[in-house]
Amino acid sequence: KMQDLVMTQTQVKLNETLLKDLQITNSDIQDFVQLLFEFQKKNQSQPDECRGYCQGDIYKWVGAYNGIHGYVSLLICIFGTIANILNIMVLTRKEMAKAPINNILKWLAVADMFVMLEYIPYTTYQYIYMKPGEKDLSYSWAVYILVHMHFTQILHTISIGLTVTLAVWRYVAIRHPNGSCANFLLAHSREAILFPFIISPILCLPTYFVFKVRETLEVDTKEHEAMYHVYFDTDSMLFRFNFWIHSVIIKLLPCFILTVISLVLMHVLCEASRRRLKLKDYDNPTKYAIQLNLNENKSRRPPRCDRRNDRTTLLLVAVLILFLVTEFPQGLLGLLSGVLEKCFFAHCYPPFGELMDLLALINAAVGFVLYGLMSKQFRTTFRSLFFKRHFGSSEMTRLTRVTTTCV
Repeated sequence: KMQDLVMTQTQVKLNETLLKDLQITNSDIQDFVQLLFEFQKKNQSQPDECRGYCQGDIYKWVGAYNGIHGYVSLLICIFGTIANILNIMVLTRKEMAKAPINNILKWLAVADMFVMLEYIPYTTYQYIYMKPGEKDLSYSWAVYILVHMHFTQILHTISIGLTVTLAVWRYVAIRHPNGSCANFLLAHSREAILFPFIISPILCLPTYFVFKVRETLEVDTKEHEAMYHVYFDTDSMLFRFNFWIHSVIIKLLPCFILTVISLVLMHVLCEASRRRLKLKDYDNPTKYAIQLNLNENKSRRPPRCDRRNDRTTLLLVAVLILFLVTEFPQGLLGLLSGVLEKCFFAHCYPPFGELMDLLALINAAVGFVLYGLMSKQFRTTFRSLFFKRHFGSSEMTRLTRVTTTCV
């Protein structure tokens, strides 16, 4: 006991000497204890503050999918890359390149192709090569993650801009085919396609300053080895501002524009369908004489280009609806993250990250299927390009006689 007392007194004297040397006062010690108490209190209240966020069976299902996301996304990327290469080859053919809409679809396929090409090494290493729960904290991988984030976001924003351009172009072609706006678009078709490539990096500008690579504080790996990760400050105003830009301007605003245009295009399709039903009544001579006061029915079917325009409109409506299904959930999650801030972003946003990636990849990959199912000219050009020996030239000659508003 005497030895313990002597050691305690010696330790107290050493501590007092150390405090004097460091010029630390009792007030400094009290401030430190108060800050430590507030920090512990904040950490203890955090679970209670975020309790009840994002619970239920849906998160179990999402978690189960996340386990196979790497293999599913890799297959989609391989298929989508090949499909978009075929799209580019078909849409650059002379008979297809005449239509400005086809040029927009071609550059949309180019942007989607690069998104999936870049995603292949990422998903292969992140979800297949590395084991579940394993982390790569090397500087090179952190830099790659940062480049991957910026590259995919810029290209995906370009795809959104081209989709909006496509919808606006089709709306003008249908509603004002001979107006000044249509003539202006035809005269500046290249500029209209180039604009999304210029504006997208500018819209993504806040993201460049939000995310950065820095040395991590984790120490559960090898000793004396520098570890790095992609860091972002959730409490900064720039982080919140970036979420609002990403969710409202890049996601929800295009969704609103495309929803309105899609409804207009669907209304046009319904009007065309009603016209065809009226034309079927021309087989009744009485109705025909009353309606037109004529004795002959010169045409019982709509003009051929009208039917092609209907198919073109239906194709673009399908593209726009697929876009809305993909982008609206992402915009909604981003908006909620900006409004509800920490708890929602920490507990609700991350589980849906892989699912959002899946929807974006599907949207980028199925263009070839949609064009093949809904555009006869696309199918004809594809057969003439890859099956020349078994394809006659008469059908191709007939289908090239189309206006610039037909796909």
